[in-house]
Amino acid sequence: MSSIDEQILRATKEIVVKFIEAGRVSPSGFHETFKNIFDTVERTTRDSIRRTRDAARAEQMAEAPPKGKGHK
Repeated sequence: MSSIDEQILRATKEIVVKFIEAGRVSPSGFHETFKNIFDTVERTTRDSIRRTRDAARAEQMAEAPPKGKGHK
């Protein structure tokens, strides 16, 4: 399991524990609630990672010297 996967699982667990402590999640609804929260945390995390990587690539492309004839 990758570090990102572990962090997603850990964050999901912490959120679900808070919901249980607040009485918002019952044992009968635990499975569905955990799955929904996990999916949301995973999607949000992976989208954020992708956007960060895309922005870094775009920045590198903007800073790179132009390629072609006449450039040394």
